[in-house]
Amino acid sequence: MEHSAEQLTVLLQDWHQGDEAAFEQLLPVVYDQLRGIAQARLRQENRFQAMTASDVLNEALIKLMGADVDWQNRRHFFAVAARTMRRVLIDQARSQLRQKRGGDATFLTLSDTLADATPESLTDLDDALTRLAVQDARKAAAVELHYFGGLTYPELAQALDVGETTIERDLRFAKAWLKKEMDQA
Repeated sequence: MEHSAEQLTVLLQDWHQGDEAAFEQLLPVVYDQLRGIAQARLRQENRFQAMTASDVLNEALIKLMGADVDWQNRRHFFAVAARTMRRVLIDQARSQLRQKRGGDATFLTLSDTLADATPESLTDLDDALTRLAVQDARKAAAVELHYFGGLTYPELAQALDVGETTIERDLRFAKAWLKKEMDQA
């Protein structure tokens, strides 16, 4: 059954108000799309072979279920879900680093795919992205939604309420800024 964006927003808001039936209606509607986002991230970050898309998604869903978020709309939900999946992957990378206990860090070059990401470089990216968010929250959100959430330029423009040209500029600036920050680390 296809749900409109407005229907999803109502389900999200009802869930936030404690309606468990709303969550049970919502989950089948968004699960496949969230799983697709998780699969795309894992394909790009092939160093996390111990995790499957279902692992990432299930971990993210557990975190989302425990979150007290006032869901504004469908876009807000997917933005928070993307951020949560990012946190799951970063936590996994940090766990791998703790297990590894050292080694040469390799730095990540931000590109449309994160295929060369190592746990070290992914945590460096996360730290740099956190610093960027302090300086420019919209640019950090664009990076997070595009690279971790899988949103396209038109979807980013709509989610961030700016034009696609602004998205292109923001991502170009953010890539350069993040590279500079990570090179200095």
